[in-house]
Amino acid sequence: MHCETVPAATVPNHAAKDWRMIPKLTSEPCTAGIRLVHSPPTRLMLGEDRRARTRFMSDIRDNIRIPAIALLVACAVPASIMAHSQQHPRDREINDADTRAWWHTTEALSGDGMEGRDTGSAAYQHAAEYVAARFKAAGLQPAGENGSYFQPVPMHEVAVTPEDTSFTLVRPDGSESALTFLQQITITPAENLPTRMEAALTFRGYCDKDAMADIAGRIVVCFGTQREGLPSGTERAANAREGKALGLINIDDPYFTIEPPRWPFAYARSVNLQERRNAVNNSPAPLATMRISAKAVDVLFAGTGRDAAALLKLGGTKQPLASFDLPAKLRVRLSLMQRDISSPNILATLRGADPKLHGEHVVVAAHLDGFGFGTPVNGDNLYNGTLDDAAYVALLIQMADDMKARKLPAPKRSILFAAFTGEEKGLLGSSWFVAHPTVPIAQLAADINLDQLRPLFPLRILTAEAFADTTLGGVARAVAAPLHIEIRADAEPERNLLGRADQYPFLTSHVPAISFIFGYDRNTDAEARYRDWYQVRYHRPQDDLMQPVDFKAAGQFDTFFYRLVEAIANAPTRPVIYPTSPFAAKN
Repeated sequence: MHCETVPAATVPNHAAKDWRMIPKLTSEPCTAGIRLVHSPPTRLMLGEDRRARTRFMSDIRDNIRIPAIALLVACAVPASIMAHSQQHPRDREINDADTRAWWHTTEALSGDGMEGRDTGSAAYQHAAEYVAARFKAAGLQPAGENGSYFQPVPMHEVAVTPEDTSFTLVRPDGSESALTFLQQITITPAENLPTRMEAALTFRGYCDKDAMADIAGRIVVCFGTQREGLPSGTERAANAREGKALGLINIDDPYFTIEPPRWPFAYARSVNLQERRNAVNNSPAPLATMRISAKAVDVLFAGTGRDAAALLKLGGTKQPLASFDLPAKLRVRLSLMQRDISSPNILATLRGADPKLHGEHVVVAAHLDGFGFGTPVNGDNLYNGTLDDAAYVALLIQMADDMKARKLPAPKRSILFAAFTGEEKGLLGSSWFVAHPTVPIAQLAADINLDQLRPLFPLRILTAEAFADTTLGGVARAVAAPLHIEIRADAEPERNLLGRADQYPFLTSHVPAISFIFGYDRNTDAEARYRDWYQVRYHRPQDDLMQPVDFKAAGQFDTFFYRLVEAIANAPTRPVIYPTSPFAAKN
């Protein structure tokens, strides 16, 4: 009799992802005891629950210090079971096979080995090749360029690197106060952005046009509101340019509680499509557009005699704000890095079964890219991007697998599977696709975009983006009703979730599109969990594989999605955009 080999496990210091080796139990005769040897690590992510980590470390200590217990475990448990439990640590939370398979693919896409899948990175390319291989294995046909699954998207990246970058307030007496880059202040990189500037500061409230007199050559400070009826960020920037300001600083609105500001920023990096660069390069020098944390406003307003907290509250409640000059200059020193990059969309098709309808395609889409490595949060600098959006690329793969296995019916219309790049950098992959479609736009019957989905609580409500713009809203409501899911329109349009995800380029190209968000009623536990996720995990390293997930709710959404695709693909008529919608084609 021989002891089974127990695959190596490593336990991360979750704060720093500082991997530490745990000895491996290797195959030796049981009568000889256990020999401990080191081997390459297999990463096992632990949750952030302190008690869970303590129990896990206690188990490891017990197994190492008490050979008899380790011997019994090694002899009793087959290696395949031990390996499976280490590779898929959450299987016991998942009660159905389809959801379990979906989550296994999510693990593959957002484990630490994928390094957060940043646009243009080698890790993103590795993830793209994985997705293409899974599409091929599911029997999907290539729909990219040159008979491949890939559609390269040429881009240009501009980054402000922390080294040799500084933001310093200079007072009239010569004293200086530094603002910490990415922790207190950040800037939007641009190709022609001056790398050195110093100018006087003036606060102009909401920075509406009437408040922007005499700002030439100065840096204008604005209350960065997102509220309806006040100037938007685009309008504030336009007003500053018109007044010939040197720069603009937007102060965070801490009272915008439906999606509070988050710091630190992962990095200061802008990526644009190469074909857009000519317009950028031919435009005047860009406005230096900065953003400052509400927590840093005390430092910014020092010496003004103004109560920073009171001013923030006035702005947060849409009260009038006075204009005043600040007794300081801001000195900015930037270190810029630029490079050309390319990152592919992954595209595949399943041919429809109906000879009359197979020429029309239903697009099912999610974005593969994440943030990669960035500013550490609680010591962790790897932004895994599990729910945003690896899990929903995984759902595309799961649906393809289910169709191949005939667990789902063959659709009458063709299905175009799309894993887009560059979403986090400004919807770049989807924008490129609709401008350079590998399937003619006229043949795209609808787009269902999977993003912004957070299965954190029981699924009773789904918010539908563009619900009232197309007939897809009615189809979604009809599909959801037997599943006891209520479909609602977006109750928080000021967040602009519609324009922040990959359905938007399809709508602007007059393709009916829809996307969904796990919904909730006000002042409920569901809302509390949703708000907490955006505060703690959104675009942060904490969006990882061990975060809280309601797997039953996730599985229910998957079922809804499968049925919605089936309903759209098999309907006798294709969806349309209502003529009253701003996305309707104009004659």
